[in-house]
Amino acid sequence: MAALAGMLQASGHRVTGSDENVYPPMSTMLASLGIHVNQGYRPEHLQPSPDCIIVGNAIPRGNAEVEETLKLRLGYRSQAEVVKEEFIRGRRSLVVAGTHGKTTTTSIAAWVMDQGGLDPTFLIGGVAQNFGVSFRVTDSEYFIIEGDEYDTAYFDKGPKFMHYLPELGIVNNIEFDHADIYPDLAAVKLAFRRFMNLIPANGRLIAGWDSAAVREVVASMGSRLFTQLETFGTSDDAKWQIRNTNYAGDMSSFTVYCDGKQWGQFRTPLIGEFNLLNCLAVIVAADNWGLERDSIAAALASFKNVRRRAEIRGQERGVTVIDDFAHHPTAVRETLRALRNKYPERRLIAVFEPRSWSSRLAVFQDQYAQAFEPADYVLIANVFDSGKVTEKGRALDTDQLIADISKLDKPAFALPGAEEIIEQLIPELCEGDVVAIMSNGGFGGIHEKLLGALKTSN
Repeated sequence: MAALAGMLQASGHRVTGSDENVYPPMSTMLASLGIHVNQGYRPEHLQPSPDCIIVGNAIPRGNAEVEETLKLRLGYRSQAEVVKEEFIRGRRSLVVAGTHGKTTTTSIAAWVMDQGGLDPTFLIGGVAQNFGVSFRVTDSEYFIIEGDEYDTAYFDKGPKFMHYLPELGIVNNIEFDHADIYPDLAAVKLAFRRFMNLIPANGRLIAGWDSAAVREVVASMGSRLFTQLETFGTSDDAKWQIRNTNYAGDMSSFTVYCDGKQWGQFRTPLIGEFNLLNCLAVIVAADNWGLERDSIAAALASFKNVRRRAEIRGQERGVTVIDDFAHHPTAVRETLRALRNKYPERRLIAVFEPRSWSSRLAVFQDQYAQAFEPADYVLIANVFDSGKVTEKGRALDTDQLIADISKLDKPAFALPGAEEIIEQLIPELCEGDVVAIMSNGGFGGIHEKLLGALKTSN
Protein backbone atom coordinates (compact mmCIF):
# COMPACT_ATOMS: atom_id res chain seq x y z
CA MET A 1 0.00 0.00 0.00
CA ALA A 2 2.83 2.42 0.81
CA ALA A 3 4.57 1.65 -2.48
CA LEU A 4 1.32 2.08 -4.40
CA ALA A 5 0.85 5.46 -2.72
CA GLY A 6 4.26 6.46 -4.05
CA MET A 7 3.46 5.19 -7.55
CA LEU A 8 0.20 7.13 -7.70
CA GLN A 9 1.92 10.27 -6.50
CA ALA A 10 4.61 9.79 -9.17
CA SER A 11 1.80 9.54 -11.73
CA GLY A 12 0.48 12.96 -10.73
CA HIS A 13 -2.17 12.14 -8.14
CA ARG A 14 -2.48 13.72 -4.70
CA VAL A 15 -2.29 10.91 -2.15
CA THR A 16 -3.00 10.69 1.57
CA GLY A 17 -3.60 7.68 3.81
CA SER A 18 -4.65 6.38 7.18
CA ASP A 19 -3.09 3.67 9.35
CA GLU A 20 -2.64 2.73 12.99
CA ASN A 21 0.85 1.24 13.06
CA VAL A 22 3.30 2.49 10.43
CA TYR A 23 6.91 1.49 11.03
CA PRO A 24 10.21 1.60 9.08
CA PRO A 25 11.14 1.14 6.32
CA MET A 26 7.74 2.10 4.86
CA SER A 27 7.05 4.93 7.32
CA THR A 28 10.35 6.61 6.48
CA MET A 29 9.77 6.14 2.74
CA LEU A 30 6.34 7.79 2.94
CA ALA A 31 7.75 10.66 4.99
CA SER A 32 10.54 11.20 2.45
CA LEU A 33 7.93 11.38 -0.32
CA GLY A 34 5.88 13.93 1.59
CA ILE A 35 2.83 11.64 1.69
CA HIS A 36 0.77 12.45 4.76
CA VAL A 37 -0.43 9.50 6.85
CA ASN A 38 -3.27 10.09 9.32
CA GLN A 39 -2.84 8.18 12.56
CA GLY A 40 -5.93 6.06 13.13
CA TYR A 41 -9.20 5.98 11.22
CA ARG A 42 -11.84 8.72 11.39
CA PRO A 43 -14.64 9.76 9.01
CA GLU A 44 -13.26 13.32 8.76
CA HIS A 45 -10.17 11.98 7.00
CA LEU A 46 -12.42 11.59 3.93
CA GLN A 47 -13.15 15.32 3.72
CA PRO A 48 -13.00 16.63 1.09
CA SER A 49 -14.15 13.45 -0.61
CA PRO A 50 -11.36 11.67 -2.53
CA ASP A 51 -11.87 10.64 -6.15
CA CYS A 52 -10.89 7.09 -5.24
CA ILE A 53 -10.46 5.32 -1.91
CA ILE A 54 -8.10 2.33 -1.96
CA VAL A 55 -8.92 -0.21 0.73
CA GLY A 56 -6.08 -2.42 1.95
CA ASN A 57 -6.65 -6.09 2.68
CA ALA A 58 -6.14 -5.62 6.43
CA ILE A 59 -9.12 -3.25 6.62
CA PRO A 60 -12.44 -4.90 7.70
CA ARG A 61 -16.05 -3.83 7.70
CA GLY A 62 -16.62 -1.73 10.79
CA ASN A 63 -13.57 0.42 10.11
CA ALA A 64 -14.69 4.03 10.53
CA GLU A 65 -13.45 5.13 7.10
CA VAL A 66 -14.89 2.09 5.31
CA GLU A 67 -18.28 2.76 6.86
CA GLU A 68 -18.13 6.43 5.88
CA THR A 69 -17.15 5.46 2.32
CA LEU A 70 -20.16 3.17 2.02
CA LYS A 71 -22.53 5.66 3.66
CA LEU A 72 -21.54 8.44 1.26
CA ARG A 73 -21.42 6.05 -1.74
CA LEU A 74 -17.86 7.10 -2.55
CA GLY A 75 -15.79 5.28 -5.15
CA TYR A 76 -13.49 2.59 -3.77
CA ARG A 77 -11.22 -0.13 -5.16
CA SER A 78 -8.68 -2.63 -3.89
CA GLN A 79 -4.94 -2.16 -4.10
CA ALA A 80 -4.67 -4.93 -6.69
CA GLU A 81 -7.42 -3.48 -8.90
CA VAL A 82 -5.71 -0.11 -9.00
CA VAL A 83 -2.33 -1.62 -9.83
CA LYS A 84 -3.83 -3.64 -12.68
CA GLU A 85 -5.74 -0.82 -14.32
CA GLU A 86 -3.36 2.07 -13.66
CA PHE A 87 -0.01 0.36 -14.24
CA ILE A 88 -0.12 -3.18 -15.69
CA ARG A 89 -2.75 -3.35 -18.44
CA GLY A 90 -1.05 -3.07 -21.81
CA ARG A 91 2.41 -3.80 -20.41
CA ARG A 92 4.54 -6.97 -20.30
CA SER A 93 4.20 -8.19 -16.73
CA LEU A 94 6.54 -10.38 -14.66
CA VAL A 95 4.74 -11.59 -11.51
CA VAL A 96 6.82 -13.21 -8.74
CA ALA A 97 4.77 -15.61 -6.59
CA GLY A 98 5.42 -18.39 -4.09
CA THR A 99 5.20 -18.94 -0.35
CA HIS A 100 8.80 -17.82 0.23
CA GLY A 101 11.23 -15.46 -1.48
CA LYS A 102 8.80 -13.17 -3.29
CA THR A 103 10.20 -9.85 -2.12
CA THR A 104 13.84 -10.80 -2.64
CA THR A 105 13.20 -12.35 -6.06
CA THR A 106 11.15 -9.35 -7.21
CA SER A 107 13.93 -7.02 -6.09
CA ILE A 108 16.55 -9.08 -7.92
CA ALA A 109 14.36 -9.07 -11.04
CA ALA A 110 13.88 -5.30 -10.93
CA TRP A 111 17.65 -4.74 -10.64
CA VAL A 112 18.62 -7.27 -13.31
CA MET A 113 16.05 -5.95 -15.81
CA ASP A 114 17.07 -2.38 -15.00
CA GLN A 115 20.74 -3.11 -15.57
CA GLY A 116 19.82 -4.94 -18.77
CA GLY A 117 18.29 -1.76 -20.16
CA LEU A 118 14.58 -2.59 -19.88
CA ASP A 119 13.87 0.32 -17.48
CA PRO A 120 10.93 -1.49 -15.83
CA THR A 121 8.19 -0.07 -13.68
CA PHE A 122 8.14 -2.14 -10.49
CA LEU A 123 6.24 -2.64 -7.24
CA ILE A 124 7.87 -4.59 -4.40
CA GLY A 125 6.69 -5.44 -0.89
CA GLY A 126 9.93 -4.15 0.63
CA VAL A 127 12.67 -1.60 0.02
CA ALA A 128 15.17 -2.73 -2.63
CA GLN A 129 18.49 -1.30 -1.48
CA ASN A 130 19.84 -0.85 -5.02
CA PHE A 131 17.04 1.63 -5.64
CA GLY A 132 16.41 2.85 -2.10
CA VAL A 133 12.64 2.53 -2.73
CA SER A 134 10.03 -0.18 -3.22
CA PHE A 135 8.56 1.17 -6.47
CA ARG A 136 9.31 3.02 -9.66
CA VAL A 137 7.15 4.36 -12.48
CA THR A 138 8.61 4.57 -15.99
CA ASP A 139 7.39 4.74 -19.59
CA SER A 140 8.79 1.26 -20.31
CA GLU A 141 6.54 -1.56 -21.52
CA TYR A 142 7.94 -3.81 -18.78
CA PHE A 143 6.35 -4.20 -15.35
CA ILE A 144 7.59 -6.30 -12.40
CA ILE A 145 5.52 -7.00 -9.31
CA GLU A 146 5.49 -9.19 -6.21
CA GLY A 147 2.44 -11.44 -6.47
CA ASP A 148 0.89 -12.14 -3.07
CA GLU A 149 -1.45 -15.09 -2.49
CA TYR A 150 -3.11 -13.31 0.43
CA ASP A 151 -6.65 -12.09 -0.14
CA THR A 152 -7.33 -8.76 -1.83
CA ALA A 153 -9.87 -6.86 0.27
CA TYR A 154 -12.91 -7.42 2.47
CA PHE A 155 -15.02 -7.23 -0.72
CA ASP A 156 -12.67 -9.44 -2.80
CA LYS A 157 -11.48 -12.57 -1.01
CA GLY A 158 -9.44 -13.91 -3.93
CA PRO A 159 -5.62 -13.65 -4.00
CA LYS A 160 -4.08 -10.35 -5.07
CA PHE A 161 -1.95 -12.07 -7.71
CA MET A 162 -5.07 -12.93 -9.70
CA HIS A 163 -5.19 -9.28 -10.83
CA TYR A 164 -1.66 -8.94 -12.19
CA LEU A 165 -1.92 -10.22 -15.81
CA PRO A 166 1.32 -12.24 -15.91
CA GLU A 167 3.26 -12.75 -19.12
CA LEU A 168 6.01 -14.36 -17.06
CA GLY A 169 5.04 -15.96 -13.77
CA ILE A 170 7.60 -17.18 -11.24
CA VAL A 171 6.38 -19.64 -8.60
CA ASN A 172 9.36 -20.29 -6.32
CA ASN A 173 7.65 -22.77 -4.01
CA ILE A 174 4.30 -23.65 -2.45
CA GLU A 175 3.70 -24.46 1.23
CA PHE A 176 0.83 -24.08 3.64
CA ASP A 177 0.71 -20.53 4.99
CA HIS A 178 -1.80 -17.80 5.89
CA ALA A 179 -3.71 -20.09 8.21
CA ASP A 180 -6.21 -17.31 8.89
CA ILE A 181 -7.62 -17.48 5.34
CA TYR A 182 -6.57 -20.87 3.90
CA PRO A 183 -7.92 -23.99 5.66
CA ASP A 184 -5.22 -26.34 4.32
CA LEU A 185 -2.50 -26.87 1.72
CA ALA A 186 -5.04 -28.00 -0.87
CA ALA A 187 -6.65 -24.55 -0.76
CA VAL A 188 -3.27 -22.87 -1.22
CA LYS A 189 -2.47 -25.14 -4.17
CA LEU A 190 -5.81 -24.29 -5.79
CA ALA A 191 -5.01 -20.58 -5.57
CA PHE A 192 -1.66 -21.13 -7.30
CA ARG A 193 -3.29 -23.34 -9.94
CA ARG A 194 -5.61 -20.47 -10.79
CA PHE A 195 -2.65 -18.12 -10.99
CA MET A 196 -0.78 -20.45 -13.37
CA ASN A 197 -3.89 -20.62 -15.53
CA LEU A 198 -3.60 -16.86 -16.23
CA ILE A 199 -0.32 -17.20 -18.15
CA PRO A 200 -0.91 -16.77 -21.91
CA ALA A 201 0.29 -19.16 -24.61
CA ASN A 202 3.18 -16.81 -25.48
CA GLY A 203 4.18 -16.47 -21.80
CA ARG A 204 6.23 -18.62 -19.44
CA LEU A 205 5.63 -20.29 -16.08
CA ILE A 206 8.97 -20.40 -14.26
CA ALA A 207 8.39 -23.16 -11.71
CA GLY A 208 10.53 -24.05 -8.66
CA TRP A 209 11.04 -27.77 -9.26
CA ASP A 210 12.45 -28.48 -5.78
CA SER A 211 8.96 -27.90 -4.38
CA ALA A 212 6.80 -31.04 -4.42
CA ALA A 213 3.64 -28.94 -4.23
CA VAL A 214 4.66 -26.90 -7.29
CA ARG A 215 5.16 -30.13 -9.23
CA GLU A 216 1.75 -31.39 -8.13
CA VAL A 217 -0.01 -28.19 -9.18
CA VAL A 218 1.76 -28.16 -12.56
CA ALA A 219 0.83 -31.82 -13.09
CA SER A 220 -2.81 -31.00 -12.35
CA MET A 221 -2.79 -28.55 -15.26
CA GLY A 222 -2.31 -31.36 -17.78
CA SER A 223 -0.76 -30.57 -21.16
CA ARG A 224 -1.85 -26.92 -21.25
CA LEU A 225 1.43 -25.66 -19.77
CA PHE A 226 3.80 -27.94 -21.67
CA THR A 227 5.16 -25.33 -24.09
CA GLN A 228 5.10 -22.55 -21.48
CA LEU A 229 6.93 -24.36 -18.67
CA GLU A 230 10.46 -23.50 -17.49
CA THR A 231 11.54 -25.55 -14.47
CA PHE A 232 14.41 -24.56 -12.17
CA GLY A 233 16.08 -25.91 -9.04
CA THR A 234 18.71 -28.31 -7.78
CA SER A 235 16.72 -31.36 -8.91
CA ASP A 236 18.25 -33.53 -11.66
CA ASP A 237 15.11 -33.23 -13.79
CA ALA A 238 14.87 -29.42 -13.64
CA LYS A 239 15.59 -27.74 -16.97
CA TRP A 240 17.59 -24.98 -15.26
CA GLN A 241 19.88 -26.04 -12.40
CA ILE A 242 22.37 -24.54 -9.98
CA ARG A 243 25.52 -26.54 -9.36
CA ASN A 244 28.97 -26.03 -7.84
CA THR A 245 27.73 -23.68 -5.10
CA ASN A 246 30.32 -21.99 -2.90
CA TYR A 247 29.49 -19.70 0.03
CA ALA A 248 33.04 -18.92 1.16
CA GLY A 249 34.14 -15.29 1.35
CA ASP A 250 32.04 -12.21 0.72
CA MET A 251 30.32 -13.57 -2.42
CA SER A 252 28.38 -16.77 -3.08
CA SER A 253 29.18 -18.37 -6.42
CA PHE A 254 27.33 -20.92 -8.53
CA THR A 255 27.16 -22.40 -12.01
CA VAL A 256 23.95 -22.50 -14.04
CA TYR A 257 23.15 -25.44 -16.29
CA CYS A 258 20.34 -25.50 -18.86
CA ASP A 259 19.23 -28.78 -20.40
CA GLY A 260 22.31 -30.42 -18.92
CA LYS A 261 24.80 -27.99 -20.48
CA GLN A 262 26.76 -25.28 -18.67
CA TRP A 263 25.04 -21.95 -19.32
CA GLY A 264 26.97 -19.47 -17.17
CA GLN A 265 28.79 -18.73 -13.94
CA PHE A 266 27.47 -16.20 -11.43
CA ARG A 267 28.32 -14.51 -8.15
CA THR A 268 26.10 -12.70 -5.65
CA PRO A 269 26.47 -11.16 -2.18
CA LEU A 270 23.35 -13.09 -1.11
CA ILE A 271 23.72 -16.05 1.24
CA GLY A 272 21.96 -19.40 1.34
CA GLU A 273 20.84 -21.88 -1.30
CA PHE A 274 17.32 -20.46 -1.25
CA ASN A 275 18.68 -17.11 -2.40
CA LEU A 276 20.68 -18.72 -5.21
CA LEU A 277 17.42 -20.31 -6.37
CA ASN A 278 15.81 -16.86 -6.27
CA CYS A 279 18.64 -15.67 -8.53
CA LEU A 280 18.14 -18.64 -10.85
CA ALA A 281 14.43 -17.86 -11.28
CA VAL A 282 15.36 -14.32 -12.33
CA ILE A 283 18.05 -15.62 -14.71
CA VAL A 284 15.37 -17.68 -16.48
CA ALA A 285 13.01 -14.67 -16.66
CA ALA A 286 15.78 -12.39 -17.92
CA ASP A 287 16.75 -14.87 -20.61
CA ASN A 288 13.11 -15.01 -21.75
CA TRP A 289 13.07 -11.22 -22.02
CA GLY A 290 16.23 -11.26 -24.11
CA LEU A 291 18.93 -10.03 -21.70
CA GLU A 292 22.57 -10.89 -22.34
CA ARG A 293 24.27 -13.30 -19.95
CA ASP A 294 27.10 -10.88 -19.11
CA SER A 295 24.57 -8.21 -18.17
CA ILE A 296 22.69 -10.65 -15.92
CA ALA A 297 25.93 -11.71 -14.23
CA ALA A 298 27.05 -8.11 -13.59
CA ALA A 299 23.65 -7.22 -12.09
CA LEU A 300 23.60 -10.23 -9.76
CA ALA A 301 27.10 -9.42 -8.52
CA SER A 302 26.07 -5.87 -7.67
CA PHE A 303 22.70 -6.67 -6.06
CA LYS A 304 22.40 -5.24 -2.54
CA ASN A 305 19.43 -7.23 -1.19
CA VAL A 306 16.24 -5.96 0.42
CA ARG A 307 15.78 -4.16 3.69
CA ARG A 308 14.98 -6.61 6.49
CA ARG A 309 16.33 -9.68 4.65
CA ALA A 310 19.40 -10.81 6.64
CA GLU A 311 20.15 -7.10 6.95
CA ILE A 312 23.01 -6.15 9.26
CA ARG A 313 21.57 -3.37 11.40
CA GLY A 314 24.80 -2.66 13.25
CA GLN A 315 27.73 -3.92 15.28
CA GLU A 316 28.61 -3.06 18.87
CA ARG A 317 31.15 -4.70 21.19
CA GLY A 318 31.92 -7.14 18.39
CA VAL A 319 28.29 -8.32 18.33
CA THR A 320 26.54 -8.32 14.93
CA VAL A 321 22.78 -7.56 15.00
CA ILE A 322 20.79 -8.83 12.00
CA ASP A 323 17.20 -8.03 11.06
CA ASP A 324 15.16 -10.54 9.06
CA PHE A 325 11.49 -10.72 8.04
CA ALA A 326 11.27 -14.51 8.49
CA HIS A 327 8.08 -15.75 10.14
CA HIS A 328 7.07 -19.04 8.45
CA PRO A 329 9.04 -22.00 9.93
CA THR A 330 10.66 -22.75 6.56
CA ALA A 331 11.84 -19.15 6.25
CA VAL A 332 13.16 -19.21 9.84
CA ARG A 333 15.05 -22.45 9.19
CA GLU A 334 16.55 -21.34 5.87
CA THR A 335 17.55 -17.94 7.23
CA LEU A 336 19.32 -19.53 10.19
CA ARG A 337 20.99 -22.13 7.96
CA ALA A 338 22.29 -19.39 5.68
CA LEU A 339 23.63 -17.41 8.64
CA ARG A 340 25.24 -20.55 10.04
CA ASN A 341 27.04 -21.03 6.71
CA LYS A 342 28.01 -17.36 6.64
CA TYR A 343 29.33 -17.35 10.25
CA PRO A 344 30.40 -20.97 10.87
CA GLU A 345 32.69 -20.22 13.82
CA ARG A 346 30.47 -17.71 15.62
CA ARG A 347 27.67 -18.23 18.15
CA LEU A 348 24.30 -17.72 16.48
CA ILE A 349 21.51 -16.34 18.67
CA ALA A 350 17.96 -16.45 17.29
CA VAL A 351 15.31 -14.00 18.55
CA PHE A 352 11.80 -14.59 17.21
CA GLU A 353 8.51 -12.73 17.52
CA PRO A 354 5.39 -14.74 16.48
CA ARG A 355 3.56 -11.91 14.72
CA SER A 356 2.11 -13.13 11.40
CA TRP A 357 -1.19 -14.99 11.59
CA SER A 358 0.40 -18.32 10.71
CA SER A 359 3.10 -17.94 13.38
CA ARG A 360 0.63 -16.79 16.03
CA LEU A 361 -1.61 -19.82 15.53
CA ALA A 362 -0.56 -23.33 16.56
CA VAL A 363 -0.63 -24.75 13.02
CA PHE A 364 3.20 -24.90 12.88
CA GLN A 365 3.83 -25.72 16.56
CA ASP A 366 5.98 -28.79 15.82
CA GLN A 367 7.76 -27.34 12.76
CA TYR A 368 9.03 -24.30 14.65
CA ALA A 369 11.04 -26.42 17.08
CA GLN A 370 13.03 -27.93 14.21
CA ALA A 371 13.32 -24.54 12.45
CA PHE A 372 15.59 -23.22 15.23
CA GLU A 373 18.00 -26.18 15.06
CA PRO A 374 20.82 -24.17 13.35
CA ALA A 375 20.90 -21.62 16.21
CA ASP A 376 22.97 -21.96 19.39
CA TYR A 377 20.70 -19.92 21.69
CA VAL A 378 17.00 -19.08 21.21
CA LEU A 379 14.68 -16.42 22.62
CA ILE A 380 10.96 -16.41 21.78
CA ALA A 381 8.73 -13.40 22.47
CA ASN A 382 5.09 -13.62 23.46
CA VAL A 383 2.57 -14.16 20.67
CA PHE A 384 1.73 -10.71 19.29
CA ASP A 385 -1.78 -9.46 20.16
CA SER A 386 -2.68 -12.88 21.50
CA GLY A 387 -6.23 -11.83 22.40
CA LYS A 388 -7.21 -11.75 18.73
CA VAL A 389 -5.59 -15.09 17.99
CA THR A 390 -8.08 -17.12 20.01
CA GLU A 391 -10.85 -15.75 17.77
CA LYS A 392 -9.36 -17.78 14.89
CA GLY A 393 -8.01 -20.85 16.67
CA ARG A 394 -5.49 -22.15 19.18
CA ALA A 395 -2.48 -19.87 19.76
CA LEU A 396 1.13 -20.98 19.45
CA ASP A 397 2.25 -22.36 22.83
CA THR A 398 5.59 -20.61 23.37
CA ASP A 399 6.31 -22.52 26.59
CA GLN A 400 5.91 -25.82 24.75
CA LEU A 401 8.03 -24.48 21.92
CA ILE A 402 10.82 -23.61 24.35
CA ALA A 403 10.57 -27.07 25.90
CA ASP A 404 10.87 -28.68 22.45
CA ILE A 405 13.83 -26.48 21.43
CA SER A 406 15.55 -27.27 24.74
CA LYS A 407 15.41 -30.96 23.81
CA LEU A 408 17.84 -30.05 20.99
CA ASP A 409 20.38 -29.39 23.75
CA LYS A 410 20.55 -25.61 23.47
CA PRO A 411 19.50 -22.75 25.77
CA ALA A 412 16.02 -21.47 24.97
CA PHE A 413 13.80 -18.94 26.76
CA ALA A 414 10.30 -17.50 26.41
CA LEU A 415 10.11 -13.81 27.36
CA PRO A 416 7.31 -11.25 27.09
CA GLY A 417 8.81 -8.76 24.64
CA ALA A 418 11.68 -6.62 23.40
CA GLU A 419 12.63 -5.06 26.74
CA GLU A 420 12.85 -8.37 28.58
CA ILE A 421 14.77 -9.99 25.71
CA ILE A 422 17.36 -7.20 25.73
CA GLU A 423 17.70 -7.46 29.51
CA GLN A 424 18.34 -11.20 29.15
CA LEU A 425 20.81 -10.80 26.28
CA ILE A 426 23.08 -7.96 27.41
CA PRO A 427 25.02 -9.88 30.09
CA GLU A 428 25.09 -12.98 27.85
CA LEU A 429 26.54 -11.47 24.67
CA CYS A 430 30.22 -11.86 23.83
CA GLU A 431 32.45 -10.54 21.07
CA GLY A 432 31.80 -12.47 17.86
CA ASP A 433 28.16 -13.31 18.60
CA VAL A 434 25.59 -12.96 15.80
CA VAL A 435 22.05 -12.04 16.87
CA ALA A 436 19.38 -12.81 14.25
CA ILE A 437 16.13 -11.00 15.09
CA MET A 438 13.15 -12.34 13.12
CA SER A 439 9.74 -10.68 12.94
CA ASN A 440 7.40 -9.42 10.23
CA GLY A 441 6.68 -6.31 12.29
CA GLY A 442 8.44 -3.56 14.20
CA PHE A 443 9.10 -5.76 17.29
CA GLY A 444 9.16 -2.75 19.61
CA GLY A 445 12.23 -1.22 17.96
CA ILE A 446 14.33 -4.07 19.36
CA HIS A 447 17.22 -3.72 16.89
CA GLU A 448 18.17 -0.15 17.76
CA LYS A 449 17.43 -0.72 21.43
CA LEU A 450 19.74 -3.72 21.56
CA LEU A 451 22.53 -1.87 19.75
CA GLY A 452 22.07 1.09 22.10
CA ALA A 453 22.18 -1.13 25.17
CA LEU A 454 25.35 -2.84 23.90
CA LYS A 455 26.99 0.54 23.37
CA THR A 456 26.18 1.87 26.83
CA SER A 457 27.08 -1.37 28.60
CA ASN A 458 30.78 -1.08 27.73
